[in-house]
Order: sequence, then structure tokens, then C-alpha cells
Amino acid sequence: MNRGLRAAAVVALAALVSLAAGCNKLKARDQLNKGVQQYKAAHFEQAIDHFKNAVALDPRLLNARLYLATAYANQVVEGIESEENLRYASLAIEQFQEVLKLKPGNLNSLKGIASLYYKTKKFDQSKEYQRKVIDADPSDPEPYYSIAAIDWQQTYVPRMEERAKLGLKQEEPLKDKKVCAEIRAQNEGKVKEGIEMLGKAIQLRPDYDEAMAYLNLMYRERADYECEDEAARAADLKTADEWSAKVMDIRKQRAAKQTGPGGIVLDQPQTPQE
Repeated sequence: MNRGLRAAAVVALAALVSLAAGCNKLKARDQLNKGVQQYKAAHFEQAIDHFKNAVALDPRLLNARLYLATAYANQVVEGIESEENLRYASLAIEQFQEVLKLKPGNLNSLKGIASLYYKTKKFDQSKEYQRKVIDADPSDPEPYYSIAAIDWQQTYVPRMEERAKLGLKQEEPLKDKKVCAEIRAQNEGKVKEGIEMLGKAIQLRPDYDEAMAYLNLMYRERADYECEDEAARAADLKTADEWSAKVMDIRKQRAAKQTGPGGIVLDQPQTPQE
């Protein structure tokens, strides 16, 4: 084969490869669209099959991977540690990670991974990804709140276990100095972080009543290990009560705005339909 024929063959082959790639991309988008239809109909297993086909045809189709990850994530039940539940969580995280390779800092993927780790009780990993969400979007109050909610869960449960061993009622202060010191050593860092995170969340969203409710709880956590400083304990309980009152006030104001005379809920404006 002379040089001219060889060059022509190379061009023809390149054209065929390009054409095949173009066809695969079209097929991938068709599979994606079919998957979205099944997803919207809550037919998640069928949707997963279409999204997997789309990814196989075009591995760089970002939305196909995002939908595939989200469809897997919808199969995950919070708090259940069955093999199937953990498998779906792992598959979802794998796809979200693939999205992050294609688009570093993708918020949907970072939030998705953080949520999946939370649902499967991998709290430290969940906080790690919530911090990545903060790095990507520091103006979002929700990851700060989420980190603090985990901090509270990680402090409240072991503290209550120790109180139960001592037979203490909820309102009784913790007076066992040895146990108190152990709880302080275990929980102090997380309580400090939780209070700081909730403060940032409220700074970004001044009427964030859920964050205020957790601040109330966090100050109660700290109060319980202030065993040797009654004044500090009393101050923390007072601060907790103040945040609790703020929560009630905000919720009353919000309810008042949503109701008209006589407590009747006002109709919300309807979105015009095309």
C-alpha cells in the first residue's frame, strides 16, 4: 500500500471511530432520558438499568452518573446495616466519586456522599465530606448544621449510657467526678466544634430554628460535664434555655405569618401552568 492509500485508510478509520463515538453518545442520552422517566415514576430498578447503560455507552456523561448514584442512594435506608443496604450505599458512593473525578468539587456528589455515610452510621466520614461541602460553598449553612448534629449524636449517646449505669434521672446532675472527667475528655472537643458550627450556621441563616434547637442541646451537653464548676453549669443551662426560647419565638412568628384571622391558613399563590 503506497503512502497516499495508507493515509486515506487512516482518515477513513478515524472517521468511523468518530462516527461510532457519536452514535454511542446519542444512544447514551437516549438511555439517560429513559432512565429519568423511570426515575420520576419511582421505578428505581428500571431507572438504574437505563443509567448503567448510559454510563457504559458514554462514561463521561456526567448527568448519567449523577442519576445512577442518586438512584442507588434512594435504595439506602437510614440506620439499616444489612448487606444489601450497605451494597447500595457503596455503589452510590462509587458513582459520586466518579463524578468528582470528572468535575472536582461537584456539590451534589459531595453532599450525596456525606448523606450516605451518615445513613450507614459512618459519622466521621460523613463529617469529612460535610467539610468538603463547606470548602466548596462556605455560604451554605446546612453542612455546618449537619456536622454539629453528628457531634451531638456522638456525645449524647455515650453520656446517657454512663448516666444510665449510675441510675441517674434526666434532671439529676452528674456528680461522680471520675465518670464526669471521662465524659469531659471524650466529649469536650466535639461539643466545642458543635457549638462553633451551629454559630456559623445561624450567622448565615439568622432564623435557622433547627440549628438553635441543637445549640440548646449542645449547651446541655456541656453543662453535664461541668461537674466541678457549678457556676459554669448554671450558665450553660441558662444559655440553653435562652436558645430554646428563641426557637419557640421564631416558630410562633413563622406560624403567625402563615395564618390569617382566626388561624386560617392563607392560600399560597399558584404557579401558572403552561
